[in-house]
Amino acid sequence: MELRQLEYFIAVAGEMSFSKAAHRAHVVQSALSTSIGKLEKELGVELFDRARQQIRLTPAGELFRQHAHRVIESARLAKESMSDYRGQLTGTVELGSLIAFGTLDIPRVLGEFRRAYPHVRIRLQQSQTGSMAYLSAIADGSLDLALVSAPDRFPAGIHMQLLAEEPMMFVCRDGHRLAGRDRVALTELADEDLIDFPVEFGLRRLVDDAFRAAGVSAHTPYEVAADYSKAAALVRHGLGSVFMPASEAAHYPDLRAVRVQPKVIWTIYLASAERIGPASAKLAELLVAAADGGR
Repeated sequence: MELRQLEYFIAVAGEMSFSKAAHRAHVVQSALSTSIGKLEKELGVELFDRARQQIRLTPAGELFRQHAHRVIESARLAKESMSDYRGQLTGTVELGSLIAFGTLDIPRVLGEFRRAYPHVRIRLQQSQTGSMAYLSAIADGSLDLALVSAPDRFPAGIHMQLLAEEPMMFVCRDGHRLAGRDRVALTELADEDLIDFPVEFGLRRLVDDAFRAAGVSAHTPYEVAADYSKAAALVRHGLGSVFMPASEAAHYPDLRAVRVQPKVIWTIYLASAERIGPASAKLAELLVAAADGGR
């Protein structure tokens, strides 16, 4: 059994797709499938149920994944622990990203980190199902750090550090009936056509929960991919309105940003496991310092 076989297995278990896992592991799909097949043959069990349209872990695969994560994490920590003896920081940091960073200048921090530690590789990932998916990835070791938007849970064993928070704004076109208002109550928006992200996204849940707390329901006929510019274009053409963090709304001066009552606060947390390698710890330190400097 080779460490690379375990890494391929973890990739497939995380993506539940051989093609996506091959892309994530930077290997051709045939090589990855062959490696998994050899691993199953060596273990004498099937790790994946391939009988359905979407593959699933077998009970044996679920158990094996727990041990495989520990082995890979231990191997990586052992390798990174030698950086002090080599006189330079090395390794790879797997970082889960958001579609928007609010007031945080994440690209600047990553650039500074890269210049300071050129032998550390940063792999940036962006979930298509919202940042809450990063928490399970942190727990199983496939991510080292992640930026999580408006989390609705704080799992045991995962360290959550608040980096930033800001109010959400109701953003509409200039000719909208509420464009001249200083603020608007959520109850006044019950019949408003809203443009928002898919339901898995933290920003979407944040807005939906705020409406429910106000005793009304959000009406969201338009869902867009993870991109505020597409939502802004729909707003300009009169198809609806959108909720944006204040810092994002400032990017579209041709639209009207109205304060919301009661306030809806968007938060960004840095998630990490309780034990992380030296490179991940240094990047986390820089991210926290940048957040503290911006407050």
